[in-house]
Amino acid sequence: MLEEMKARGEGMAGIYKDIAEIVGEEAAKALYRNFRGQQVVFPNKLYSSAYTAQKIREEFDGKNVKELALKYGFTERWVRTLLKTGNERI
Repeated sequence: MLEEMKARGEGMAGIYKDIAEIVGEEAAKALYRNFRGQQVVFPNKLYSSAYTAQKIREEFDGKNVKELALKYGFTERWVRTLLKTGNERI
């Protein structure tokens, strides 16, 4: 029971409790040790545009623009332009 409460961030303040509930107390402590006192902003996209563009080019089969746009969180227009120009900085 104590371990279960500890894993949920019992007694932690604010955002650290939220983080502990998602990824566990040890990960929350690691984030605290490394970033305490700093403003941290998480980008909307987990992967870089270059990486995503590479994956889209690899997975494009000639007619799956809509599926790729949905899968990677971009518009169909962005995916088509990427495939046409090869430039992910559109």
